[in-house]
Amino acid sequence: MKAVIVPHSLNGTVTAPPSKSAGHRSLICAALSDKPVTVFNCGESDDMTATINTLRALGADITRKGLDVYVNPCRKNNRNVELDCNESGSTARFMIPVACALGAENITVTGHGRLPERPFDTIVDVLRQNGITCSDTKLPMTVSGQLKSGNFSLPGNISSQYISGLLLALSIIEGDSRINLTSELQSRDYVMMTINELRCFGAEITVGDSFFEIKGKEALTACDRTVEGDWSQAAFHLSAGAVGGDITVNGLDQNTLQGDSAIVDLLRQFGAEIHIENNSVRVKKAPLHGITVDASQIPDLVPILAVTAAFADGTTAITNAERLRIKESDRLLETAVRLRAFGIDVTETDDGLIIKGGQPQGADVTSANDHRIVMAFSVMAAYSDGTSSIDGCQAINKSYPLFFNDFSSLGGECNVIGNRN
Repeated sequence: MKAVIVPHSLNGTVTAPPSKSAGHRSLICAALSDKPVTVFNCGESDDMTATINTLRALGADITRKGLDVYVNPCRKNNRNVELDCNESGSTARFMIPVACALGAENITVTGHGRLPERPFDTIVDVLRQNGITCSDTKLPMTVSGQLKSGNFSLPGNISSQYISGLLLALSIIEGDSRINLTSELQSRDYVMMTINELRCFGAEITVGDSFFEIKGKEALTACDRTVEGDWSQAAFHLSAGAVGGDITVNGLDQNTLQGDSAIVDLLRQFGAEIHIENNSVRVKKAPLHGITVDASQIPDLVPILAVTAAFADGTTAITNAERLRIKESDRLLETAVRLRAFGIDVTETDDGLIIKGGQPQGADVTSANDHRIVMAFSVMAAYSDGTSSIDGCQAINKSYPLFFNDFSSLGGECNVIGNRN
């Protein structure tokens, strides 16, 4: 799939797609409940499908009607099944400890794309210390054993998803548990999203400065849920408004726990004109200037922030983003490579990027099989001088399959060549 994009200002209104982060958590909590649950407004991306399929492998009966998903709980004591996580790191990091909490015997966890290259040492070490057998620290791996309540220690600066996975698992094990953090927690907001979702399902969790205490029980209490709009995906459209248009995104909860809602404050720092009313955010073009971004809590925003910086006067420095090197791609490297292809002066550091604003020129680039790279550089292409193309755009199916539909509805001149599926 290849997108050929002719420069054109983006204007209008779109609705944010359902949050991928919230969807994962709602589906898993539903499957760990004591009764059937309906999850409303659940997106249909490849990552959502991966989570649904792994829950089905663990015995959950799940049906979908449009954006509504009906979930009957998982069974316990699973054996000889495969959890195919596709390319979803969230699915893998959540479901490995969850499978062990349900009781695992010869459960094989697999993945595709770059996922088998990504390390799982942190969660494997913790599970092994608590009686679980893990065949490897990378996928594919086989796990066996029954996770028990107790004390768990792990770093907070590797991936918050390991902590979220343990919180989900320990909430359905009889007995009290404690998770101790041995380093500062990054992406804390996403851990709080997990805790908030678990609390909606009746879990009792105490939050300390460097620990979490969980009162376990046999199952969560069933609770129908509605998935909120996705701030991570909305960021691409909001940034497009800041660079050169006038865009409103509806369906964005102003009281969200999603860390990427920080996009509003960051665009305001760049100089964009922003108006907020109820659950709508409107961003209008204004003269932009370089800023300094600490990405430790918002790593997923880095590609679109880098693109925004390319249109800003002066220099933007993005720091504390080293975790991006083990995402779907090495996002620091791949973002820098594409900025240069569009004629932007960028320096890659160990943990970030230094970007000098300018006027991007049209370019032909690839996706690096990374959904956020595709969406960020579609925005860049819309405001560059000359036609651009992005090859491998099917990567958007991972999180936002309808991205180009929304992009076109805002006036984007985009010809998508090839099968999107």
